[in-house]
This record gives sequence, C-alpha cells and structure tokens, in this order.
Amino acid sequence: MRVLLTGAAGFLGSHLAERLLSEGHEVIGVDNLSTGQRRNLEPLFRHPGFFFLEADVSRPLAVEGPLDWVLHFASPASPPRYLRLPIETLLVNAEGTRYLLDLALAKGAQFFLASTSEVYGDPLVHPQPETYWGNVNPIGPRSIYDEGKRYAEALTLAYHRTQGVPVRIARIFNCYGPRMDPKDGRVVSNFVVQALKGEALTVYGDGSQTRSFCYVDDLVEGIRRLMEVDYPYPVNLGNPEEYTVLALAQLVKELTGSSSEIVFQPLPEDDPKKRRPDISLAQRLIGWKPLVPVREGLERTIAHFREVVR
Repeated sequence: MRVLLTGAAGFLGSHLAERLLSEGHEVIGVDNLSTGQRRNLEPLFRHPGFFFLEADVSRPLAVEGPLDWVLHFASPASPPRYLRLPIETLLVNAEGTRYLLDLALAKGAQFFLASTSEVYGDPLVHPQPETYWGNVNPIGPRSIYDEGKRYAEALTLAYHRTQGVPVRIARIFNCYGPRMDPKDGRVVSNFVVQALKGEALTVYGDGSQTRSFCYVDDLVEGIRRLMEVDYPYPVNLGNPEEYTVLALAQLVKELTGSSSEIVFQPLPEDDPKKRRPDISLAQRLIGWKPLVPVREGLERTIAHFREVVR
C-alpha cells in the first residue's frame, strides 16, 4: 500500500509508520514539527519506503501519485501542548480533517481518523462505550481538543455518508511507551521524568481520578486491525485496566527506585474524574485486546527515558 500518515513525527505516529514500513508498505510521513520530534523519524529516514514532508495539514496538501490510505494522526494531544496551541489544535482537527478527507476523496483512498477518549469529556457513564455521547464543556479550556475531535468525527462521517469515502475512526485512550517526549506533559511522562530526576511527583487533585493506560505496541496492533475491517463508526482502543493517578505515581516510584516525594496540586478545570474504555466492540469487531500489562509497559518506557533524560 501507499500510505499518507500525518503526525508522523509524533510519538504514536512514528510507531505506526515503523509498523507499516515493516510490513512492506510505502509511507509518506507528514508533520509540521510543532509538537512532533524529528528524532522519532531518524530510524525511518534510512528506509527506502519512507518519505518525509514537512507541512501543516491545516492547509491543502499536494501529493503526487496514488494513495491507498490517508491516516490523520496530526494534532497536539497533551493538555499542556494543546493549551499552548489552541487555535492550531482547532484548525488541524477542523480544516486539517476537511482537507485530508478531500485528498482521500480525490485519490480514491480510505481515510482513518485518530480520535480520542476526550470526546467523552468528564464522563457520567463508566466505563465509556462508543454509544455514550459524552459530557464535554464546549467552552472550557479543554474544549479546543475535545470539541475539535468531536467535530472531526462528525465531518469524517459526513464525507462517508454523502461522498462515499471509506472511513475508520479510533477513539484512543491514554497511550504510552518509548519515544514519548519528556516534556510532553502527560501523566506517564511527567511521573517518569520527575522520578528519574529525583524531583517531586506532581499529582493533581487528590489523585483519586482514574485513567487507563495502553502500551503503544498494543495500540498500533489495534489500529492495523481496524484498518482491515469495513466499519465506519468510532471504535474504542485502550486498556480497560484502570489505575488511580496516585497509584500510578506510586508504581512509577517503585519501578524507578526513586525516593521522590509525591506532592499535590489543584485539579485543572474540567479534568475528567474517571476514564476507562469499554472495548467490547473492538473485541467483537477485530478480535483485539491489549496484551502488555501496565507494569511491563512502564518498565520498557522507563528504560527508554533513562536513555534520553539527563
């Protein structure tokens, strides 16, 4: 296949590009490097099937030759990053999604949208199935990401229904693993970096809020399986094993051997209290479930961070 992958220099995008190349496909990676890291692509630059295009997909993209897939993974994904780039985050999920759907339509390609569990907001239903409409503050600080992805989902299905574009939508729950940016600001990278540096681990609120953490290899496997089925509606991809943020901090301390203390800060506005995917649809549709336990995945992630954190 010939695949266009936006967000290719990001943590998840680079792993997906690597998987596609390993299967013999050609990958055109696109990234404007606003949050992606060129170093994530260094192993791929040596591959004859990889081509990199530095571009902002919030503007129309010219691509020569045929395409089998347009995979849209471009967007800031952590609260510190999208709060720093609010307009850019909205545009990449609105105009970027539109232009890439137009490209898929023109090329006769299939389209894959990387959506997010954030479409559920601060959920009142737990765990969250795809049929749940969510509880999102449409004008809160996090709405730039939450509503951006909700709009992207609506636009993707509009192109499917009216233009016949074959589409897939993955609602991705917290993903972690090697190549996460140490300055990303997500909870796993924050805790690991703080522990390795001997700094206090910062827990927001009382730490009783929950998250579900999916190792990147498991998530990439779920994405590849979803690409192979004809199903246009959202599918949750995540690990249903639920951790409190405080329990995660304690586990990171244990695995790093850190003596760092845990300190508590006020909970950010609209921070979700619960987050856990119902993955029964993914299990039925694509026979997928995560295989890497959180402890094992964290050990691999910590080993990576020991190499990059100074």
